[in-house]
Amino acid sequence: MGNGVTARTGTVDQNLIPANAQHKYQVGKSDLPLSCPMPEMYLWNSHPKVFLPIEETGEAKCPYCGAQYFLSDD
Repeated sequence: MGNGVTARTGTVDQNLIPANAQHKYQVGKSDLPLSCPMPEMYLWNSHPKVFLPIEETGEAKCPYCGAQYFLSDD
């Protein structure tokens, strides 16, 4: 931004997805370490960020919102 204003994550002009809008998410190894909400999600309407251990079993469930994450081969 050339006017001296710095971009912030989660502003309305960014193309982010709503947090906790789905209950199942497919994630890839490029998304690790996995956190809920993910960096691509708006934060204003979500719970505190929590890291989820998905590497060992290939799936994880968020203790706050119940979203399930599944690790794919990418």
